[in-house]
Amino acid sequence: MPSITTWTRLEPDATHTPLTDTLQAKVYDPLWLLARQWQLGEFQGQDCGSPVTAVLRGDSAQLTRVHLGTPSSPSIQGEAYDAGQVPLESLVEREPFRYSTSQPSMGLGAAAEAGQHFLRLLGQKSFGTRYHAAFTKHFPMAPPTAEEIATWGAAALRFLHIMAGRVPDGAALVAALRKGALPAELGIDSSHEGDVREVGRVFVLWYEQLVSEPVSRVVANSAWSSQRMEYAFSISAPLASITPPATFRETVLRAQEYPGGSLDWFHFDLAPGLSLGADGDADGKNSSPILQTVIPSPVSYSGMPETRWWEFEDATVNFGAVDSGPEDLARMLLIEFAVTYGNDWFVIPVELPIGSLSTIQSLIVSDTFGVRTLIPSIKASTHPTSPFWRMFSHSLARGTDMSTSAAGEERDLFFLAPTLRRTLEGKPVDEVLLIRDEMANMAWGIEGHAEGPSGRSVNRREAYSEKLKRREPGFQPTSQQDISAWRLATEVPDYWVPLIPVLARPNEGGIMFRRGATLRQDGSLRSDTAQGRLMNPVPGTSLDIFEEEIPREGVRLTRAYQHARWLSGSSLLWLGRRKHPGRGEGSSGLRFDVS
Repeated sequence: MPSITTWTRLEPDATHTPLTDTLQAKVYDPLWLLARQWQLGEFQGQDCGSPVTAVLRGDSAQLTRVHLGTPSSPSIQGEAYDAGQVPLESLVEREPFRYSTSQPSMGLGAAAEAGQHFLRLLGQKSFGTRYHAAFTKHFPMAPPTAEEIATWGAAALRFLHIMAGRVPDGAALVAALRKGALPAELGIDSSHEGDVREVGRVFVLWYEQLVSEPVSRVVANSAWSSQRMEYAFSISAPLASITPPATFRETVLRAQEYPGGSLDWFHFDLAPGLSLGADGDADGKNSSPILQTVIPSPVSYSGMPETRWWEFEDATVNFGAVDSGPEDLARMLLIEFAVTYGNDWFVIPVELPIGSLSTIQSLIVSDTFGVRTLIPSIKASTHPTSPFWRMFSHSLARGTDMSTSAAGEERDLFFLAPTLRRTLEGKPVDEVLLIRDEMANMAWGIEGHAEGPSGRSVNRREAYSEKLKRREPGFQPTSQQDISAWRLATEVPDYWVPLIPVLARPNEGGIMFRRGATLRQDGSLRSDTAQGRLMNPVPGTSLDIFEEEIPREGVRLTRAYQHARWLSGSSLLWLGRRKHPGRGEGSSGLRFDVS
């Protein structure tokens, strides 16, 4: 069946075919625009050319010394440091994790896994598993003791139960292989001795490079401060003087409150008067001059107004839509700077070595008119606000004597820290929550996880629940209310470690929290104390924490494995600690003289 279809179409029709008048962008009120320019002060500007080239002169020195911990005197001998070998995070945070005779309950799981790896390497040879039983018998893995089972629980020690008698002790095996002589009790044939020695050499190399550990196991040299629950260390470099004659002076930076994690330049303070012995490291390569001729580039950022007429602007950041009240003066100044003066800034690339301290001597800029301008440092400027500009400047270290000439010297330093951009962090091996208990007038260290003898993390709450189930049938828990009895104190879980306030300095005042212990409720007159490494920095010694380090919001401490790669592509694995904000106050419910 035929049909008729109709529609209406709108078509734009230009009055004139050419777009000349449209592209002219005519202004019908130029006087109003001139008045606005006069109001904004644009007529007060001066003609200037755009920068074409910039010549930068300076001096750069690489870090050569490091000292872990708080310096004991103004002049000490720091250890040699090469930023190209290891980043500062790994150097500062790493700690021993393997089995040692001084701490036999640490890293037995790592020793068992190392023994497994040795047997795998040995099995790849032509003689196969012929000597596996001999090595396992000569370097045996001891099973867990009854005290360890009572403390940690059987579930946490299941790995050691399985490995005992099946694999050799990797730590003891490495110690024997380093001596070079194979025990005669192994019964190795003379034709196989060369292959066994080669396996031993590869195994020792793998064992030493698997995890980054400090060269010295001296605990006093550790950067971790148990009183502050933070890292403290110092670094230095021999930097040339800015003014002639050319002399080298050691520049020392101190990180006094590094909580772990991401390390950067702002963690460091200038420490004039402190010496690590880096002044003797100056040679023809360190420090080295900086001389670069580069082309400045305009600075750009999101939301920056475009300079071209027909270019669309990025709407991701809209400074015009930012809300600000009469009291938001800083926000309004930021918006005005970004919108009005954003295109007045230029940036020049400067190549500096990783892990270096640098100073700028001069910056000469040549513009399109051929004018050369010397731009001084902000501290050398005569502008009245120059003393207050301190971006990227290091503060003086706490306790610096301001009356000395060294403390009064101000240097324009730029520190390019040899730090990692990102690390992979495993689950916490140790985890402690430090809280304040105002009802009991004390603090507590709650161990959520602790490293057990097998080297694996043990949930302390689950281990405590398992211990309650193993109690004698005649033992009555304190929570039972059907029997009238007098109790000296209510029961607190064994993973709650008491921190008792004591006088830090009897003559000067001040309070510190000292680690204590709680009596067991089974009548054995034995105490329950901390099991993890965070609350036991040095076994057998007391632990004192400054009162200000445990605020009302509390502190959460973790200890976990960190993995990263450095400049050469080398793999780094180490044990590091972190300090995080807590979860607020808490209460243990501890009461005394209860009936």
